[in-house]
Amino acid sequence: MACTPDVLKAVPLFALLDDEELAVLASQVELRSFAPRQRIYKMGEPSSHAFVMVSGSVQITTIDEDNQVVQLGVPVHGEVFGFASMLAQTPHQTDATAIEATECIEVDLNDIVVLLRKKPDAGLDLMTVLGKQFHAAERLVRLRAARNPNDLIEEAETLSERVADMVASFGGSWTFIIAFALVLAVYSAINVELGSKAWDPYPFILLNLFLSMLAAIQAPIIMMSQNRQDKKDRLRSELDFDVNRRAHVEIQGLAHRINLLHDKIDDVDELIRNAKAPPKPQKE
Repeated sequence: MACTPDVLKAVPLFALLDDEELAVLASQVELRSFAPRQRIYKMGEPSSHAFVMVSGSVQITTIDEDNQVVQLGVPVHGEVFGFASMLAQTPHQTDATAIEATECIEVDLNDIVVLLRKKPDAGLDLMTVLGKQFHAAERLVRLRAARNPNDLIEEAETLSERVADMVASFGGSWTFIIAFALVLAVYSAINVELGSKAWDPYPFILLNLFLSMLAAIQAPIIMMSQNRQDKKDRLRSELDFDVNRRAHVEIQGLAHRINLLHDKIDDVDELIRNAKAPPKPQKE
């Protein structure tokens, strides 16, 4: 459908153009209408055209490495989509689907060249729109980046917490048990051998005092390490919950799409039956 200068004038991207330039551009571009759920372009298709939103709603999606559908954005009035692929003359990296009845201005590379020659300031508007899309993509990547709970906790841990972990790790190892048993055996053997000259004769009261002091200090340190482990477990649970929630949403989306496919198949099946059915005899 032919585009009129009035439609272009309502688009912020072309607001700087005068009436003559709008008329020239309107004669080159085309106003396209899309029905709800109609695909505007598909990932991998040649990108000979870009689109400018006029009315309606469009969803821009892609497929990540986990084969999940990721929404990259929903362009609003005046925003451009499919523009980067058109400029680079590369296949589309995303899918664009109309959510509702939508009207878009379809432009090609030659239209943009003519526009920039006549009004170079329009290039700044185009770069602004593309910059917003790039920032949205970067924000999405940051949000979807996998978080390691161990790294998050280690970034915020203090020196005392590191010491508590090391004490708990060493105190709960066979190295500590064997070394401590050897020290006790040597200490007891020396004091028994010295007899009346021993500094801590049997029943080793000084040794019992040292052991009690060691246990009194070691116990809260080990509890500190256990509390940190509880924090790690809680953070892992929260991350698992986020993953499960996203999986739940994806499963619901797949179920919805399967239901839509069933409806479409039923419609096609009904059309085929009607086409194969013999015509009804006309009453005389």
